[in-house]
Amino acid sequence: DFETLETFGAKDIEDLSWKQLLDFDSCTNCGRCQDQCPAWASGKVLSPRKLIQDMRSYMDYRGAQYNVFGTRTKPAETDKSMITDFVSEEALWSCTTCRACMEVCPVYIEHIDSIVDMRRYLVLEQGSMPDTAMAALQNIEQRGHPWKGTEYSRTSWMDGLNIKTIDVHPKAEILFWVGCTGSMTARGIESTRSMAKVLQKAGIDFAVLGNRETCTGDPARRMGNEYLFQMKAEENISTFETYNIKKIVTTCPHCFNNIKNEYPQLGGNYEVQHYTSFVGELLKQGKLNPKIAFNSKKFTYHDSCYLGRHNGLISEPRNIISSISGLNFVEIENNKSQSACCGAGGGRIWMEEKGKKINHKRIEDFIETGADTLLVSCGFCVQMMDEGIASNNQSNGKNTMDLITLLDKST
Repeated sequence: DFETLETFGAKDIEDLSWKQLLDFDSCTNCGRCQDQCPAWASGKVLSPRKLIQDMRSYMDYRGAQYNVFGTRTKPAETDKSMITDFVSEEALWSCTTCRACMEVCPVYIEHIDSIVDMRRYLVLEQGSMPDTAMAALQNIEQRGHPWKGTEYSRTSWMDGLNIKTIDVHPKAEILFWVGCTGSMTARGIESTRSMAKVLQKAGIDFAVLGNRETCTGDPARRMGNEYLFQMKAEENISTFETYNIKKIVTTCPHCFNNIKNEYPQLGGNYEVQHYTSFVGELLKQGKLNPKIAFNSKKFTYHDSCYLGRHNGLISEPRNIISSISGLNFVEIENNKSQSACCGAGGGRIWMEEKGKKINHKRIEDFIETGADTLLVSCGFCVQMMDEGIASNNQSNGKNTMDLITLLDKST
């Protein structure tokens, strides 16, 4: 509740929950989180293990300054701060929120919550963030999406497809949530058009918000601007309520996670599905029948962090893949719940990256499979993998494709 808060985010131990403090004390320093962290693996300063250990050190240092016998009287200000003296800003901004650290932690430490809480303090209290992060947040606030310089509008992708908006068809059974990436980027539009055509082929009664759609606020929350997140979320919830929206399907894992798991915090409760589960049901019902075989190509699949680890959608995309006859498919190394991150999450897709890029490491895994096409189910992943393939000089023989586009071409 921003009306009653005196400070934003976490700058001291009293700004953290009991669970976070327990996390710091529970850490066994085993290093499993560090071994799985894509930032650490690519040479960044962030080590989830060290961050939690540093937070424990700060908790011990600061806790000793409180009065004894549990009075919890706040001590005088100290000359050492939690952020900068114990945890560096660079480490906090290196996190992709991929959840790999949390997946392998034997004592269920929730690293991401503490990192985002400290980002909130930096953004909302200090105004301290990478310039590229600030630009993305300003774009969301001013334009309703983070993609500066795009030549597309919310409805550009609809050309020639006979798509109905919610204003024209307010009683549609399904709302197809397109998202910023799905409408404002070229590769995103390719996936969005494929999704719309698949829905049409299956005879699904759906509509889109068109120009009434705005950013879900996911990038704002991950980058620490909680105020902007709540503003965008409440705007969308108001729109959903106006049109009595009950069922939502989206191609974006980040929008899916945001609306499904976080909008309920603000009173927005809906039946939300990512296309991998929704289309999988259509296949089971016989409403889609893939027929075209791809005998000359070899495919592999990259699990998006916000589908696999964050939401457990692992078998769903593979069910779609197995439904396509004659598909030569091989699993990539570091897959399913142990999938390597593409590097885009946590707002990182809009920030400059120092050293070796996380997506370049993932492309190395792709090349090792010998596959021609890397399938994904996320607009962020498409862009990151495209860039990685180009940087690796593999554009002539390798490519990235959204799984929904493959299904569209197969039906």
